[in-house]
Amino acid sequence: MSNPENSVRPKIRRTKQAGWTLLEISATLLILSVITAMAIPQFLMFRKDSRTFGDARDLADMVLLAKMRAASNFTHARIYADTSGQSYHIETWNKTTGLWTPEGVVIPLSPGNTFGFGSLASPPAGTQTSIGLAPACQNLDGSAGTIANTSCILFNSRGIPIDSGGTPNGNQAFYITDGSTCYGGTVSATGLFQLWRTDVGAAKWVKR
Repeated sequence: MSNPENSVRPKIRRTKQAGWTLLEISATLLILSVITAMAIPQFLMFRKDSRTFGDARDLADMVLLAKMRAASNFTHARIYADTSGQSYHIETWNKTTGLWTPEGVVIPLSPGNTFGFGSLASPPAGTQTSIGLAPACQNLDGSAGTIANTSCILFNSRGIPIDSGGTPNGNQAFYITDGSTCYGGTVSATGLFQLWRTDVGAAKWVKR
């Protein structure tokens, strides 16, 4: 006679759980280490380039703002870059005082970024005659004497880039580098601003 308890008690099936062997764990860790070692430098390079592009884009926005300030206030305006302190700001010409007046805040470049173009020997095609930062800033509007360790792109009241004598000048530019890549911002004689990028190893400029 069968036991009633046996008919209602569920049968427990024991299964054998497969585990990882030490060799499998070691191989997995080795593969992950190799992938990580390959990915980290690429990530750091991407982050570095993104930071430099951010600086170049912010500077481009400030150049356009300076151009609009000159036209809207019917005066001269300039982007004033401190190439020693690695910062920049906008200045407008005060006709009453006969002085340049800073506008807004001074914006620093990201750590590791500097104004310059490293060992690059040629500018983007169709821009400057030879690669170089915009001329040093004048002490006064068209006066004798310049300010050391500076670079200025100057706009007249029509938003046209000009030299210290007031002549339209499409040979002005800014360059920012992090040692690996370089971004350039060029201004045409009509005031059109264009952003460029290249690796520092060779001048292969690409529009951004």
